[in-house]
Amino acid sequence: MKRRTFLQGTLGILAGSALLSAEEKAKGVTLQEVAMGMKVLPEVQIYTAGKIHTMDPTRPTAEAIAVQGDRILAVGKLKELQKALKDQPYRIDRRFEDKVIVPGFIAQHVHPFLGALSMESTIISIEDWALPSGYVKKAEGHEQYIARIKEALAKLDKEDPEKKKPLFTWGFHQTFHGALNRGVLDQVEKKRPIFVWHRSCHEFILNSGAMELTGITEQFISGLRKEAQAMCSYKDGHFWEQGLFGVLGKLAPYVATPDQFRHGLRTFADYMHMQGITAASEPGGVLSKPMTEIINDVLGDPSTPFRFYFLPDGKSLAEHHIKGDLIGETEKLLSWGKGKCSYRPKQVKLFADGAIYSQLMKLRAGYTDGHKGEWMMEPDLYSAAFRKYWEAGYMIVTHVTGDGGLDMMLENLEVNMRRTPRYDHRTTAVHFGVAQPDQIERIKRLGAIVSANPYYVTALADNYAQHGMTPERVKRMVPLGDVAKAGIHFSLHSDMPMAPAQPLFLIDCAVNRISTSGKVSAPEQCVDRMSALRGVTWEGAYSWRMEDQFGSIEPGKLANLTILEEDPLTVDQRKIKDIQVWGTIVEGDVLPVKRGKEEKSVARNTAFPGQPLATTEMEKTLKSIPGEHTAHNGCVCSLNRKFATAMIGNGFDTVRD
Repeated sequence: MKRRTFLQGTLGILAGSALLSAEEKAKGVTLQEVAMGMKVLPEVQIYTAGKIHTMDPTRPTAEAIAVQGDRILAVGKLKELQKALKDQPYRIDRRFEDKVIVPGFIAQHVHPFLGALSMESTIISIEDWALPSGYVKKAEGHEQYIARIKEALAKLDKEDPEKKKPLFTWGFHQTFHGALNRGVLDQVEKKRPIFVWHRSCHEFILNSGAMELTGITEQFISGLRKEAQAMCSYKDGHFWEQGLFGVLGKLAPYVATPDQFRHGLRTFADYMHMQGITAASEPGGVLSKPMTEIINDVLGDPSTPFRFYFLPDGKSLAEHHIKGDLIGETEKLLSWGKGKCSYRPKQVKLFADGAIYSQLMKLRAGYTDGHKGEWMMEPDLYSAAFRKYWEAGYMIVTHVTGDGGLDMMLENLEVNMRRTPRYDHRTTAVHFGVAQPDQIERIKRLGAIVSANPYYVTALADNYAQHGMTPERVKRMVPLGDVAKAGIHFSLHSDMPMAPAQPLFLIDCAVNRISTSGKVSAPEQCVDRMSALRGVTWEGAYSWRMEDQFGSIEPGKLANLTILEEDPLTVDQRKIKDIQVWGTIVEGDVLPVKRGKEEKSVARNTAFPGQPLATTEMEKTLKSIPGEHTAHNGCVCSLNRKFATAMIGNGFDTVRD
């Protein structure tokens, strides 16, 4: 009997053979005997809610969910569940009757290493960031960016007047912050090492102090692979894509100490839980056993409020083993997981073109300023690795950002389909930065799927229409409207820290496509709310081949649920990102989001990029304006300040208009 007809069965069907222990089965104990009282049935927890969106097309909504242990037992109306349970003990939990329950949010693609390090760095970025540690404002323009660098250096000078401690900052972007290189940094500070980590996480810019500290010399660079040398500039202290991989060993000891990494991972875990995430994955993390062991120690701990999955980095594996036992070396990684962290079997990530934030994606028509993108894997290596993994039955996920990179992925998929046809291979185009109509038709025909980052439009569309691309070409950024019309499976991801790991924010980006100017970019590419909600629930599970375990609220699946204060399918469309997460239920455990005093008094900022506006910022605004005012949605509104303060003091998360 299928899960979707679960409630139509008897108590014996509903309870299932899982109620019998191995010993009882060996003794021939039957379910009928269990029902007659030979075994006391365990207590069931029933959760009721104002609304439950199941993502099960046969029962889209429900009013109650019965949970036994870590699994969903039944879904439906409360009276149906009570009748089906008969004499089995149960308890009704009504605390969510004014809230909305959806399947547990899935972070389809995040990077704990990058996320942890960015959270531990001095963030000077192109957007505001609201983190468990506090609120960080964006830097606008070159002068403001340099001023923020100087502020950070001044703080370090007080702590360390001998200028030995490096400044490590993340978030720089050349089209937002202007030109930056070793010379520019040296004019600000030459002695204290400065490590500037690009917003893309695919580039580093170092000053002379950092070059000297790391020992990156012209001689060292000349010993790298030819492809890596081409993406290094000793003069500018600039290292990108394959060049960054070449010098990473020199950089790592100074930007990623074990203590920093562990602390950042704990912040990362708290941040993920605040967003309602119940399962997450990193496709293609850097291959490092010591790094993986630290991630296992922190995220693999039983107290972590989500499960975490890895996909092997096929690029690094292929560079070392393409002429050897590539598959065997890949499968060795299956033993690297621990606790709540594990590697997904028969899945791997390859890389096509460069980072979209660096404008190093490969574009069919090139860039308006004449620069060219880069390959993260040279086409010959990509093709050889794709074929080996394909013939071994792997699901292949490819980092691809430009339409030129997408052509390479699809060409390899088609060649291998013709050579060795496979069904339900779920070859995935990850990021999906720029795509053309003929490519979407080809994705559909070849049976591939898409994992898209809709934040690219929000963050980059306006800027890129003036730098490197034309407005018409920008309209082809993340064209999910065409994907949905074609009936192609698609999920949404943040690629944290490439976007905030906030599923509700990703839904908002996909549904509204509002750019920094406040305009809708290519409205024909907007998707409906239900499709976007599926993109962070069921489709995320489908992209991992785990839709039988979670992604929808159906009997037999893991009891992974996200509890929201408002309904993303009916709230004002432009306020989806402002919905507060109450907490989660993960494998049966109720896990409310812990909110300190400061976190409770947060006003939502609906301006780009949809991050909360910290109380300190709100109070600063209030004090600067005469009279009774408060701040809301990035604006100053007339409102009785005493009343607003009283509301916040009583636990209200926001003062609404």
